[in-house]
Amino acid sequence: MSDNGNKVALVVGAGDGTGGAVACRFAQEGFTVCATRRSAEAVEALCGEITAAGGTAYPFAVDARDETEVTALMDRIEAEVGPIEVCVFNVGGNVRFPITEMTAETFERTWRTTCFAAFLVGREAAARMVPRGHGTIIFTGATASVRGCSGFAAFAAAKHGKRALAQSMARELGPKGIHVAHVVIDGVIDTQAVKNRMPDLYEDRRSKEALLRPDAIAEVYWHIHTQPRSAWAWEMDLRPWAEPW
Repeated sequence: MSDNGNKVALVVGAGDGTGGAVACRFAQEGFTVCATRRSAEAVEALCGEITAAGGTAYPFAVDARDETEVTALMDRIEAEVGPIEVCVFNVGGNVRFPITEMTAETFERTWRTTCFAAFLVGREAAARMVPRGHGTIIFTGATASVRGCSGFAAFAAAKHGKRALAQSMARELGPKGIHVAHVVIDGVIDTQAVKNRMPDLYEDRRSKEALLRPDAIAEVYWHIHTQPRSAWAWEMDLRPWAEPW
């Protein structure tokens, strides 16, 4: 790898659904994509897909909960690939337990994965973008970002925290030229995991176009990045037409 002068889109949590689709969408626009999961092998297929389509993508491994790893990742990308223009934090961490069965370890781990990791990634991305006076940071949210629910105390607490982080960053960094946005994903996403876990629901909703398509979500992320700064959105919420809310 070497600095090719291209703008870089870093996708932290480039899984088979939203993260992978976002990576592909930015690659289509000529961005060099740096795709991460906890192991680089987990994103090699995605990077191969992008490369086969004529784009450029590199796989990286990072535990986003580890401050040292996150800082090292950002330093390496900036030194070896190019300046990070877009940073998308898309790490999951959904768990469901009755509150009386929730262990302290599970609650803290969920917060670290969903909220603390978002802080580390957002802080390090901002530290590199602010001196340049431009950049986009997007955080993926969920229904739990704005509404608690029975059994989801840990996840909702972490997602609420991430939303507050994103809003605070947007207010602080907007005047410095950095567009920070939060996207609420309110509904079931069309993924292989959902198909495997809930086949009947999957087929029913898919036939009605009542699942969130990853490529459609990715289109919104691209739109956020391209918004003129005279009309920046800090938050957008996405749901299928049939989703109750």
